[in-house]
Amino acid sequence: MTRKYFGTDGIRGRANEGKMTAEVAMRVGMAAGKYFTRGDHQHRVVIGKDTRLSGYMLEPALTSGFISLGMDVIMVGPMPTPAVAMLTKSLRADLGVMISASHNPYEDNGIKLFGPDGYKLSDEIELEIERRMDNGYADHLVPSKKLGRAQRLKNSVGRYIEFAKGTFPPELSLEGVKVVVDCANGAAYRSAPSVLWELGAEVIAVGVEPNGTNINENCGSTSPDYMCEQVVLHGADIGIALDGDADRLIVADEKGQIIDGDQLMATIANAMHQAGKLKGNALVATIMSNLGLEKYMQSIGVDLIRTGVGDRYVVEAMRKNGYNLGGEQSGHIVLSDFATTGDGLIAALQILAVMVRSEKPVSELCALFEPYPQLLKNVRYTEGSDPLGAQKVKQVIRDGEDRLGGTGRVVIRKSGTEPLIRVMAEGQDDGLIATVVNDIVSTVEELAS
Repeated sequence: MTRKYFGTDGIRGRANEGKMTAEVAMRVGMAAGKYFTRGDHQHRVVIGKDTRLSGYMLEPALTSGFISLGMDVIMVGPMPTPAVAMLTKSLRADLGVMISASHNPYEDNGIKLFGPDGYKLSDEIELEIERRMDNGYADHLVPSKKLGRAQRLKNSVGRYIEFAKGTFPPELSLEGVKVVVDCANGAAYRSAPSVLWELGAEVIAVGVEPNGTNINENCGSTSPDYMCEQVVLHGADIGIALDGDADRLIVADEKGQIIDGDQLMATIANAMHQAGKLKGNALVATIMSNLGLEKYMQSIGVDLIRTGVGDRYVVEAMRKNGYNLGGEQSGHIVLSDFATTGDGLIAALQILAVMVRSEKPVSELCALFEPYPQLLKNVRYTEGSDPLGAQKVKQVIRDGEDRLGGTGRVVIRKSGTEPLIRVMAEGQDDGLIATVVNDIVSTVEELAS
């Protein structure tokens, strides 16, 4: 079934346009509220948001939808996405909502939904909510005496701070560690610096002055250059950059050099494996993770399980098979011993714990394998067209795979949030990889309009 509203990570779009209007948000609240109204108890929903200006529009619209179906609403204000997932479960809510477009610019916004267990909804539930959104609600509105109520939860940030601190090994301390943390002027601007400081670190906090329009603007995990400069300027031991909703992490070593998500996952996986805490003796990653990571995992006796792109698919594989570590090359890292979704701060704390224990600099600690050369290019296509279904495109992809042989691979996929086809190849020969990618891209471009 074709999706009308939901993509790979909730509903997302330009604020006050298309599917990201107050009217659509209210229908989301009504449809999701109806779906999760089960039993005779007073139902409740937790709503959090990042720092975008449009959050002031979407939050009351969602609230109205839920209240009209008889649900109580607990608003927690600007909070990281993983904090909303945690509070949904902690407060015994029937549903959790995060208003955020993650790493996108402020003009965009999105709606992410969590079930009562704190996990993102399945495709099937999202499709059912879509169906209900377009079917009208005149017959489902509760009488006035059964309308829900709304309240703001006091010290919701404090609850998350204490939760996050509890994931750091209690026998360790960050005393003597200097940390630069870039909060992207986003959802973690209060919580992340507080957690690090209360654990003992010397904290240089940047990206902590949100104004509604500067989220992810030349800062955070999508623009980490400033964070890297601050690491060198202050002689810090590590740099941590989060994205707008703080579920993603980019790390810089003490030299101001970026450490990508694959190296971070390798570092955490190796430490958990050595401690006997890696469940299933496996790391879950996506098809985009580097072959170098796969080879390294094999060398230490750990399986690498690959999924489709998107942290929700990583989490699904983890839950199905009982694994407790997974993530994406982009920096979404899921530690299910602590959280139900990616949490950039908690992942950073695990890296810091390994650093403190090993007494090694990050540049040495997080350089566990040599990445295979990898090239990714995007091709924009006209929505409704299907260039990947063309025989000519299929043939050029097969030719590329044959040329790489057993030393590399080709990954072709459509973006879940934009009309883009992503073409990626990796292997041992930079020139060959570039040729393969360019041949596929040029063929797709011929048929993309």
